[in-house]
Amino acid sequence: MDIDENVVPQVVNRLRRARGQIDGIIAMIEEGRDCTEVVTQIAAASRALDRAAFKIVASGLRQCIAEGESGEVSEEQLERLFLSLA
Repeated sequence: MDIDENVVPQVVNRLRRARGQIDGIIAMIEEGRDCTEVVTQIAAASRALDRAAFKIVASGLRQCIAEGESGEVSEEQLERLFLSLA
């Protein structure tokens, strides 16, 4: 399963945003910031990564539907992808 070329810029943007958040989290920890602030930012970075992953899975699902029964991605593979994000 390939990532839809129309989705790639959106996924890359989300991942870059998450990378920036993670860099910020590292700086917060090094500065000795309050743990509740750090955890809040970790949760935000985690959501950004989840959204990128869901975008990729949704793209794959669209491809499978478009290709019909002859699609190269099985229902089992998609199920494993969804469960890995749960």
